[in-house]
Amino acid sequence: MSASSGHKLGQLVGDWFEEKVATYLLTRVADELDLYLDHRFKPRECRSGKIIWSDLDGNNVDYDFVLELSGTEKEKGIPLAFFETFWRRGARHSKDKARDDSGKLLPMRSTYPTARILGIISAGDFTKPAQELVQSRGIDLFYIPKANICKAWELSGIQMDYDDGATEAVKGEITALVVQQLTEIKKEEIFSNLLASVGEAFFTSYVKRIIAGIASIPIEYRITSIFIQKPVVFSTYEDAEKYLLSDDECEITTGNHLFRYEAVFSEGNIFERDNLSSKDALQLHSTVGKVTNYFTAHHDKN
Repeated sequence: MSASSGHKLGQLVGDWFEEKVATYLLTRVADELDLYLDHRFKPRECRSGKIIWSDLDGNNVDYDFVLELSGTEKEKGIPLAFFETFWRRGARHSKDKARDDSGKLLPMRSTYPTARILGIISAGDFTKPAQELVQSRGIDLFYIPKANICKAWELSGIQMDYDDGATEAVKGEITALVVQQLTEIKKEEIFSNLLASVGEAFFTSYVKRIIAGIASIPIEYRITSIFIQKPVVFSTYEDAEKYLLSDDECEITTGNHLFRYEAVFSEGNIFERDNLSSKDALQLHSTVGKVTNYFTAHHDKN
């Protein structure tokens, strides 16, 4: 048991961070935009256990958090954002962790045109090169340094760190004390300590950034017939829909041609999917339209 004490302690801190910090942040986003937030700390009828989503290749992948439009306890909604979270006590293998988690998230961007944000919410000792790798892949990164986490726990009278040269016996003693002391009240107290330490503005700026990313809407649609190889550009959802439904010179509705579909968003990101039948292109465009209409109404209201 002592040989795994360091790993057990890391799990305890990581679970606290995911449950109290990440859930707090993303609940604020969900509440502001009236979205459904799925995470493992609450049951849901339409899933059993892990939060599983499939990519284009049919791989089933589990995520820590997913924000959905029109999601309910009984039915999945339209995915708008996927998040992974982690706590790292030491900097060792930081780049491997960055590569693994960002690689896990990236397929959702090419699978779902509505996935506006892919994010990692992290804390601990995470090197600058590892952070840069995450950001270079277009993954949003929220990061709290290790010192802030340790301080928050210490203020609540709980030691959760140890020297690199600590023996397994020492690690076991520390872990046993954490298990004993870490009540629900203490978890909330530690979070309050962290909030006071880093400041409310630190959390609020992140929440606003995620809200802005999720609520962005397409400013242009491009539909290219693979047969003609010439994109037709539309500034409104309705015009693009009419084009896909029309009986024009390309005989779109016959299904004899394949299309490339592109949605260009205001921040410069482009979602694209190749080799779509007219039916598949319409279905994809319809999903984008539901989200576009929702956030257009949100912007108008606010």
